[in-house]
Amino acid sequence: MSENRVKDHRRAGRPPAGARDGEKVKDYPQLSIRVPVEFKARLNALSAVTGLAQWRVIVEAINCFFHDLPQTDRDLVDGLSERLMRAG
Repeated sequence: MSENRVKDHRRAGRPPAGARDGEKVKDYPQLSIRVPVEFKARLNALSAVTGLAQWRVIVEAINCFFHDLPQTDRDLVDGLSERLMRAG
């Protein structure tokens, strides 16, 4: 009987919710921005309707914007962001 307990035991709390397996959101750099009230309201609504965390909605928006850029601009953004990540 105790063997079944060990198999069913789960860790307390929420599982890590980062962008990749095992990552924790609390370990991500924090960003603070100011936006007009209507955009904060829209972010709240998007999060509520989609069930996504606000940070995930913002990441998706950035990815959409990035993919709409011309290839030359995407290449520039890729190069610059890689250099910035290496610089830490």
